[in-house]
Amino acid sequence: MDLKHLHTFKVVAETKGFTKAAETLSYAQSSVTAQIQALEEELQTKLFDRLGKKIILTASGEKLLPYAVKLLEMHDAALNDITSANETPTGTLTIGAPESLAAFRLPAIIKQYTEKYPQVKLALRPGACWELRNLTRSGELDLAFTLETELSDPDLHIETLVIEEMALVAPPTHPLAAFDQLQTEDLRDVTFLHTEPGCSYRSLFEKHLNSRGIFTNTDLEFWSIEAIKNCVMSGLGVSFLPQIAVQNEIESRKLVALPWSDPSCSVATQMVYHPKKWMSPALKEFIEITREHAALWRN
Repeated sequence: MDLKHLHTFKVVAETKGFTKAAETLSYAQSSVTAQIQALEEELQTKLFDRLGKKIILTASGEKLLPYAVKLLEMHDAALNDITSANETPTGTLTIGAPESLAAFRLPAIIKQYTEKYPQVKLALRPGACWELRNLTRSGELDLAFTLETELSDPDLHIETLVIEEMALVAPPTHPLAAFDQLQTEDLRDVTFLHTEPGCSYRSLFEKHLNSRGIFTNTDLEFWSIEAIKNCVMSGLGVSFLPQIAVQNEIESRKLVALPWSDPSCSVATQMVYHPKKWMSPALKEFIEITREHAALWRN
């Protein structure tokens, strides 16, 4: 089997779409389709089913995926072993992160890394924190970043990089913006704009409200932080988001951080990887650069 075809197959499986895979790989969509068709012809089986606009693995595709992951890992390991004499990291790193970290924490890390190691191909996979931990555990991700309460896992190395400040934000004209200090009870009749289900800090915030008898049925749900911020600015409601995601809007007075906080709603940016996974030079260098940036975040 052609490793290039296997890599394309893996990315299609991860992104759940030929168009998204083409964007990730910088290929034409027709090239992605042709590679998958060639692989299916070689294996004499169908690897994906199309359900409307959704792409899912067939039973054969599910069987092939772990082999593809292992073969690509062995390929990268061989490349790195052979080229280790000149200490130049090569290969591919697949990194997972939720939207907030991908947009506001990782860009500086990725910029420094790609400038220093242009031979390494980085593939960034978005996802919910629980999903990213599972993918790291199964070996489909080399490294993941999560944003959730500090936790431990016997199967994973989980390293806290920084405790993130959270902000309950509203437009400057919102009635709650006039309060000197907000109590949780003041949030009883508020419309909240939430991130997608499974988001760690959404779950934490909802659990906090529910524990105080606050249950709302007017909440709105979005899959994009940018969409949430724009809707909050337009006056649709308030939202509980990482400070890093709303800092620019707060500084420009497009949003205000309401005077409310609760230590039980604290979350941390954490770096996650499998302790038994082969630590390639490329992965080692990415981890070290991440730790350098994390030290700056904490100061």
